[in-house]
Amino acid sequence: MTTLVSTTDTVTRDALAVLQPGFTGTTAPDWLLRRLGEGLASVGLFGRNIESPAQLAALTAQLRAVRDDVLVAIDEEGGDVTRLEVRHGSSFPGNFALGSVDDVDLTREVARELGRRLAECGVNLNWAPSADVNSNPGNPVIGVRSFGADTALVARHTAAYVEGLQSAGVAACTKHFPGHGDTEVDSHHALPRIDVDLDTLHARELVPFRAAIAAGSQCVMSAHILLPALDPARPATLSPQILTGLLRQELGYEGLIVTDGMEMDAIAGTYGIERGSVLAIAAGADAICVGGGLADEDTVLRLRDALVEAVRTGELAEERLADAAARVRALASWTQRARGAAPEPGADTQEGTAPGIGLVAARRAVTVTGHAAPLGEPAYVAAFTPVANIAVGDETPWGVAAELSRVLPGTGTDTYGNGSGDPAAEVLRAAGERRIVAVVRDEHRHAWMSAALDALVAARPDTIVVEMGLSEAPPRGAPHIATHGAARVCGVAAAEAITGARDA
Repeated sequence: MTTLVSTTDTVTRDALAVLQPGFTGTTAPDWLLRRLGEGLASVGLFGRNIESPAQLAALTAQLRAVRDDVLVAIDEEGGDVTRLEVRHGSSFPGNFALGSVDDVDLTREVARELGRRLAECGVNLNWAPSADVNSNPGNPVIGVRSFGADTALVARHTAAYVEGLQSAGVAACTKHFPGHGDTEVDSHHALPRIDVDLDTLHARELVPFRAAIAAGSQCVMSAHILLPALDPARPATLSPQILTGLLRQELGYEGLIVTDGMEMDAIAGTYGIERGSVLAIAAGADAICVGGGLADEDTVLRLRDALVEAVRTGELAEERLADAAARVRALASWTQRARGAAPEPGADTQEGTAPGIGLVAARRAVTVTGHAAPLGEPAYVAAFTPVANIAVGDETPWGVAAELSRVLPGTGTDTYGNGSGDPAAEVLRAAGERRIVAVVRDEHRHAWMSAALDALVAARPDTIVVEMGLSEAPPRGAPHIATHGAARVCGVAAAEAITGARDA
């Protein structure tokens, strides 16, 4: 689509203001800096943009040299979903670990420290926390990203997380409204559907969002899910009944509403990103997240022009676009005020070093079933690895092998997947006489993994089992260790439980 109007035009500036695009590289490309000067108000960061805290601080300073009030957003949930430490694993346990401890003061403190890290690097909007109630343990995309399956627990920890993060001067973005926990489909790949009645939605899904709103969450992210009880025709991201009727009018939310990534197939594969973006703004969304997979200038221009054209044809009210842009600018103003109370961006954070609170929380989240003497000899670590969902990604390392190898030199390891012919037999051959440590992730969701574990434990009853996902399968192993997440610090805590050794 060709450029429709001058970039000094008010409608065009508003259209740019509602976009939250990504980009490639660890420095800002010229096109992005140019569009910031023309009205673009937000930028989304992903793992591909981050090498170190010092580099990230320099990148955000580069953006603010063009636009001081730019919203710099990131998808930093901690735990399994980390962008800040994408190459090392997170220094913070994720939501499920925090929910398993069920200490709201701990959750608040972890979120505050995570927020401090982000603020130090110049990030002022975090697409977190997940307020989804994980009522379906087979959910392929939420899982340990949720605080748990108990509605009240999820609500109190969501509120604590929002309070902690925002006390560090970073805006929270509570997601995925109105709740992605009861799905069997990943919205990155298709459009999920939740067939429950209104009473269930109000008693379960909406409770944590009410808590987040009461806690002052500056932002809420919509989900690409179909809930026929609320809107039988359109997914939440595109639904006026859900975004305007439910979230704005019924729940009284006045902050920024941002969409989940519009390039996800739930939207892009059914509506297309241009049409989807117009429908989202018309429905009541204020910002369009795009850039996890689409990260170029052409995408920004296509979305900008689609919004402008929709205003010109009357499909999108100019006042609605102006209101959305005003909410983006209002959040930017909030972050500027909050910045005064937050640490200045700097380069004094050591990447890969676990802050005390992160490791403390991970240790508290570990549960051990069964008893065995501490392991003191080199072991063999068999990591049974499922295909990672897109939100988590496959770049971030996980497991216990690295830490066990450090503590017990000579420890070996390998990875086994669904494609392995006979993974248990392969593990037994590779391990030899060494004690086996079998590491799994959501064993209950993967029949091949359960079968391999059954065979291993039958052949070697002294096998140590470490579950780093949802702890739904019956515990077995000598002992069975549940970490409630796969963050790097969770692996450290598991290794400590296995060896009985702690550095501090």
